[in-house]
Amino acid sequence: MSDPSITVQGTPNPNAAKFTVDRTLVEGGTSRSYFDPAAAAGDRLARTLFEIDGVESLLVAEDFVTVTKAESADWEALVPQIENAIKEALS
Repeated sequence: MSDPSITVQGTPNPNAAKFTVDRTLVEGGTSRSYFDPAAAAGDRLARTLFEIDGVESLLVAEDFVTVTKAESADWEALVPQIENAIKEALS
């Protein structure tokens, strides 16, 4: 299977970004929120994203993940890491 296509969009919150993926991440039109790595233990994608320094919380929905970063973290450094983590978790 080829790597997923990922589109990154800003949100009204400068510390959050939406990563839209061409794959189904959550079935049934529901979503899951994670506010710490312990809560994400059963979700491979969320667990992989929390391994990135600066990731504070996640909202995983049908075809996107909204990542909220620490205020001190830099999007320029985080975006490639997040994209790679999504690709790794979905491969």
